[in-house]
Amino acid sequence: MEADVNSPARSGPPILVIMGVSGSGKSTVAALVADALGWDLLEGDDLHPRSNVEKMAAGRPLGDADRAPWLASIGEWIRDHTARGRPGVVTCSALRRSYRDDLAGANVVFVHLAGTREQIRERLRTRHGHYMPADLLDSQFAAFEPLEPDEAAIVVGIGDEPAAIASEIVGRATEWMHGTDVNPRP
Repeated sequence: MEADVNSPARSGPPILVIMGVSGSGKSTVAALVADALGWDLLEGDDLHPRSNVEKMAAGRPLGDADRAPWLASIGEWIRDHTARGRPGVVTCSALRRSYRDDLAGANVVFVHLAGTREQIRERLRTRHGHYMPADLLDSQFAAFEPLEPDEAAIVVGIGDEPAAIASEIVGRATEWMHGTDVNPRP
């Protein structure tokens, strides 16, 4: 499993933003991480306005204007938790650097669930009950801007089972909380 962490100065408990393209396992892994740590969990998809859900369900990708109110709501949750000194886990695709900049803070750590287009496409093929159709996968990969060295981040490959991925994230988050800078790490 590939993982790395880069961390700026921190002053309190972290907010882990579990990010990646649709189908990377954000919801499943975030729930496992939050449960293991006993932290609050926010499913970012629950904050999408109805118009966004309808647009995606119709097979049309979201644009920046569509995402703005959704990202603002997630940012508000992050800032509230940070102000109260509460750790948390939130799912959010956070595909573009500008989106991550809007969510970033001294205690925000982006956790990228990284997979190949083929891995994700296979997952989407077997996923049921989600409004995001597999046809939008290419638009997700096209929008994705890789994490940059100045972003506090953990990158984990999605090749393992969700429990193993969550365990890796918990271990890396614990290192981050103790001030360990483990970037880069094979």
